[in-house]
Amino acid sequence: MGNKILFVEDEKDLTLIVADTLRGQGYDVLTAVDGIDGLEKFKTHGADIVVADVMMPKMDGFTMAREIRKLSPTVPLLFLTAKSTIDDVEEGFEIGANDYLKKPFELRELIVRIKALLRRNDTNRGEDIKFSIGRYIFNVTTQTLSFDDQSMELSYFEAKVLERLATGIGKTVDASELMIAVWQRDEQSNRNSLHGYIHKLRRKLRHDPSVSILNQRGFGYMLTVKKTTTFNRISVV
Repeated sequence: MGNKILFVEDEKDLTLIVADTLRGQGYDVLTAVDGIDGLEKFKTHGADIVVADVMMPKMDGFTMAREIRKLSPTVPLLFLTAKSTIDDVEEGFEIGANDYLKKPFELRELIVRIKALLRRNDTNRGEDIKFSIGRYIFNVTTQTLSFDDQSMELSYFEAKVLERLATGIGKTVDASELMIAVWQRDEQSNRNSLHGYIHKLRRKLRHDPSVSILNQRGFGYMLTVKKTTTFNRISVV
Protein backbone atom coordinates (compact mmCIF):
# COMPACT_ATOMS: atom_id res chain seq x y z
CA MET A 1 0.00 0.00 0.00
CA GLY A 2 0.99 3.64 -0.41
CA ASN A 3 1.09 6.46 2.12
CA LYS A 4 -1.33 6.17 5.03
CA ILE A 5 -4.06 8.82 5.15
CA LEU A 6 -6.18 9.39 8.26
CA PHE A 7 -9.48 10.88 7.05
CA VAL A 8 -11.60 12.34 9.86
CA GLU A 9 -15.13 13.36 8.87
CA ASP A 10 -18.57 12.92 10.45
CA GLU A 11 -20.47 12.89 7.12
CA LYS A 12 -20.71 9.17 6.31
CA ASP A 13 -21.50 9.53 2.61
CA LEU A 14 -18.60 11.92 2.05
CA THR A 15 -16.27 9.62 3.97
CA LEU A 16 -17.27 6.65 1.83
CA ILE A 17 -16.75 8.52 -1.44
CA VAL A 18 -13.43 10.07 -0.44
CA ALA A 19 -12.03 6.88 1.09
CA ASP A 20 -12.92 4.80 -1.99
CA THR A 21 -11.39 7.40 -4.29
CA LEU A 22 -8.16 7.65 -2.32
CA ARG A 23 -7.84 3.87 -2.09
CA GLY A 24 -8.28 3.77 -5.85
CA GLN A 25 -5.25 6.10 -6.04
CA GLY A 26 -3.19 3.57 -4.09
CA TYR A 27 -3.38 5.12 -0.63
CA ASP A 28 -3.91 3.24 2.63
CA VAL A 29 -6.93 5.04 4.11
CA LEU A 30 -7.98 4.97 7.76
CA THR A 31 -11.26 6.72 8.62
CA ALA A 32 -12.63 8.26 11.81
CA VAL A 33 -16.06 9.75 12.61
CA ASP A 34 -15.05 12.59 14.96
CA GLY A 35 -12.08 14.22 16.64
CA ILE A 36 -11.91 11.80 19.56
CA ASP A 37 -11.99 8.80 17.20
CA GLY A 38 -9.42 10.47 14.95
CA LEU A 39 -7.03 11.18 17.81
CA GLU A 40 -7.24 7.62 19.12
CA LYS A 41 -6.61 6.16 15.66
CA PHE A 42 -3.64 8.46 15.15
CA LYS A 43 -2.20 7.34 18.48
CA THR A 44 -2.76 3.69 17.62
CA HIS A 45 -1.98 3.52 13.90
CA GLY A 46 -0.20 6.77 13.00
CA ALA A 47 -0.53 8.41 9.57
CA ASP A 48 1.55 10.05 6.87
CA ILE A 49 -1.07 12.81 6.52
CA VAL A 50 -4.24 13.79 8.39
CA VAL A 51 -7.24 15.18 6.49
CA ALA A 52 -9.94 16.43 8.84
CA ASP A 53 -13.19 18.35 8.89
CA VAL A 54 -13.25 21.34 11.22
CA MET A 55 -16.82 21.09 12.51
CA MET A 56 -17.36 17.67 14.11
CA PRO A 57 -19.21 16.35 17.17
CA LYS A 58 -17.49 15.36 20.44
CA MET A 59 -14.18 16.97 19.44
CA ASP A 60 -13.74 19.46 16.60
CA GLY A 61 -10.91 19.33 14.09
CA PHE A 62 -8.92 22.18 15.65
CA THR A 63 -8.91 20.58 19.10
CA MET A 64 -7.89 17.23 17.61
CA ALA A 65 -5.12 18.93 15.62
CA ARG A 66 -3.66 20.54 18.74
CA GLU A 67 -3.37 17.11 20.35
CA ILE A 68 -1.91 15.54 17.19
CA ARG A 69 0.67 18.35 16.99
CA LYS A 70 1.85 17.42 20.49
CA LEU A 71 2.44 13.87 19.26
CA SER A 72 3.91 14.79 15.87
CA PRO A 73 5.25 18.25 14.97
CA THR A 74 5.70 17.32 11.29
CA VAL A 75 2.77 15.20 10.09
CA PRO A 76 0.91 17.21 7.40
CA LEU A 77 -2.54 18.47 8.45
CA LEU A 78 -5.15 19.41 5.85
CA PHE A 79 -8.44 20.90 7.05
CA LEU A 80 -11.78 20.71 5.27
CA THR A 81 -13.99 23.67 6.13
CA ALA A 82 -17.40 25.00 5.17
CA LYS A 83 -16.57 28.35 6.79
CA SER A 84 -16.27 31.23 4.38
CA THR A 85 -14.06 33.96 5.83
CA ILE A 86 -10.31 34.19 6.31
CA ASP A 87 -10.75 34.84 10.02
CA ASP A 88 -12.57 31.52 10.35
CA VAL A 89 -9.62 29.47 9.10
CA GLU A 90 -6.68 31.39 10.60
CA GLU A 91 -6.99 29.50 13.88
CA GLY A 92 -6.19 26.25 12.08
CA PHE A 93 -2.91 27.54 10.73
CA GLU A 94 -1.90 29.06 14.04
CA ILE A 95 -2.07 25.59 15.60
CA GLY A 96 0.02 24.02 12.86
CA ALA A 97 -2.17 23.20 9.86
CA ASN A 98 -0.41 22.95 6.49
CA ASP A 99 -3.31 23.57 4.14
CA TYR A 100 -7.08 23.78 3.94
CA LEU A 101 -9.77 23.10 1.36
CA LYS A 102 -13.13 24.83 1.28
CA LYS A 103 -16.28 22.70 1.09
CA PRO A 104 -17.70 21.73 -1.31
CA PHE A 105 -14.55 20.61 -3.09
CA GLU A 106 -13.56 18.58 -6.13
CA LEU A 107 -12.06 15.18 -5.34
CA ARG A 108 -9.40 15.88 -7.93
CA GLU A 109 -8.33 19.00 -6.02
CA LEU A 110 -8.19 17.07 -2.74
CA ILE A 111 -5.89 14.50 -4.34
CA VAL A 112 -3.63 17.24 -5.71
CA ARG A 113 -3.39 18.88 -2.28
CA ILE A 114 -2.61 15.55 -0.58
CA LYS A 115 0.12 14.71 -3.10
CA ALA A 116 1.66 18.17 -2.71
CA LEU A 117 1.75 17.96 1.10
CA LEU A 118 3.23 14.46 1.08
CA ARG A 119 5.86 15.51 -1.47
CA ARG A 120 6.70 18.66 0.53
CA ASN A 121 6.98 16.67 3.74
CA ASP A 122 9.38 14.21 2.13
CA THR A 123 11.42 17.09 0.70
CA ASN A 124 11.54 18.94 4.00
CA ARG A 125 13.14 15.96 5.70
CA GLY A 126 16.30 16.50 3.67
CA GLU A 127 16.53 20.19 2.80
CA ASP A 128 15.38 23.67 3.67
CA ILE A 129 14.28 26.21 1.09
CA LYS A 130 15.69 29.65 1.83
CA PHE A 131 15.58 33.14 0.35
CA SER A 132 18.20 35.82 0.94
CA ILE A 133 16.53 39.24 1.23
CA GLY A 134 19.12 41.91 1.89
CA ARG A 135 20.61 41.01 5.28
CA TYR A 136 17.70 38.71 6.08
CA ILE A 137 17.44 34.98 5.50
CA PHE A 138 13.89 33.75 5.03
CA ASN A 139 13.57 30.00 5.65
CA VAL A 140 10.37 28.90 3.93
CA THR A 141 10.54 25.40 5.39
CA THR A 142 10.74 26.46 9.03
CA GLN A 143 8.80 29.72 8.52
CA THR A 144 11.54 31.76 10.18
CA LEU A 145 13.12 35.10 9.33
CA SER A 146 16.72 35.65 10.48
CA PHE A 147 18.67 38.90 10.79
CA ASP A 148 22.33 38.55 11.82
CA ASP A 149 22.11 36.18 14.81
CA GLN A 150 18.47 36.93 15.60
CA SER A 151 15.68 34.64 14.38
CA MET A 152 11.93 35.16 14.57
CA GLU A 153 9.06 32.86 13.76
CA LEU A 154 6.49 33.90 11.17
CA SER A 155 2.85 32.90 11.26
CA TYR A 156 1.56 30.68 8.45
CA PHE A 157 -0.01 33.62 6.62
CA GLU A 158 3.00 35.91 7.09
CA ALA A 159 5.21 33.21 5.61
CA LYS A 160 2.85 32.59 2.67
CA VAL A 161 2.63 36.30 1.82
CA LEU A 162 6.40 36.79 2.10
CA GLU A 163 7.12 33.68 0.02
CA ARG A 164 4.91 34.96 -2.80
CA LEU A 165 6.51 38.42 -2.67
CA ALA A 166 10.03 36.96 -2.48
CA THR A 167 9.41 34.74 -5.49
CA GLY A 168 8.69 37.85 -7.55
CA ILE A 169 11.15 40.25 -5.95
CA GLY A 170 11.37 43.54 -7.81
CA LYS A 171 8.03 42.90 -9.49
CA THR A 172 4.56 44.00 -8.49
CA VAL A 173 2.45 41.11 -7.22
CA ASP A 174 -1.21 41.82 -7.89
CA ALA A 175 -3.29 42.00 -4.71
CA SER A 176 -5.87 39.62 -6.18
CA GLU A 177 -3.11 37.16 -7.08
CA LEU A 178 -1.79 37.36 -3.53
CA MET A 179 -5.22 36.74 -2.06
CA ILE A 180 -5.83 33.70 -4.25
CA ALA A 181 -2.34 32.26 -3.75
CA VAL A 182 -2.54 32.59 0.03
CA TRP A 183 -6.24 32.27 0.85
CA GLN A 184 -7.67 30.56 -2.28
CA ARG A 185 -10.14 33.40 -2.81
CA ASP A 186 -10.24 37.12 -3.48
CA GLU A 187 -12.99 38.77 -1.48
CA GLN A 188 -13.01 42.53 -0.96
CA SER A 189 -14.22 42.09 2.60
CA ASN A 190 -11.00 40.20 3.42
CA ARG A 191 -8.54 42.70 1.91
CA ASN A 192 -7.93 44.21 5.36
CA SER A 193 -6.37 40.90 6.42
CA LEU A 194 -3.84 41.17 3.60
CA HIS A 195 -3.03 44.78 4.53
CA GLY A 196 -2.55 43.68 8.13
CA TYR A 197 -0.01 40.99 7.23
CA ILE A 198 1.87 43.37 4.95
CA HIS A 199 2.13 45.80 7.89
CA LYS A 200 3.45 43.04 10.17
CA LEU A 201 6.05 41.99 7.59
CA ARG A 202 7.22 45.59 7.14
CA ARG A 203 7.86 45.83 10.87
CA LYS A 204 9.82 42.58 10.87
CA LEU A 205 11.91 43.70 7.89
CA ARG A 206 12.59 47.19 9.26
CA HIS A 207 16.11 46.41 10.54
CA ASP A 208 17.56 46.47 7.02
CA PRO A 209 16.76 49.86 5.44
CA SER A 210 17.51 48.50 1.97
CA VAL A 211 14.49 46.17 2.18
CA SER A 212 11.02 47.55 1.47
CA ILE A 213 7.52 46.32 0.68
CA LEU A 214 6.04 48.97 -1.59
CA ASN A 215 2.33 49.57 -2.01
CA GLN A 216 1.61 49.88 -5.73
CA ARG A 217 -1.68 51.71 -5.29
CA GLY A 218 -4.50 50.09 -7.20
CA PHE A 219 -2.37 47.10 -8.18
CA GLY A 220 -0.61 45.27 -5.36
CA TYR A 221 2.70 45.05 -3.54
CA MET A 222 6.38 44.82 -4.44
CA LEU A 223 9.28 43.50 -2.35
CA THR A 224 12.47 45.41 -3.18
CA VAL A 225 16.10 45.32 -2.07
CA LYS A 226 18.08 48.44 -2.97
CA LYS A 227 21.64 48.28 -4.29
CA THR A 228 22.06 44.55 -3.84
CA THR A 229 22.12 41.49 -6.03
CA THR A 230 22.39 38.97 -3.22
CA PHE A 231 18.83 37.69 -3.47
CA ASN A 232 18.87 34.02 -4.35
CA ARG A 233 16.86 30.90 -3.85
CA ILE A 234 19.02 28.40 -2.03
CA SER A 235 18.46 24.71 -1.43
CA VAL A 236 20.48 23.56 1.56
CA VAL A 237 20.80 19.83 2.00
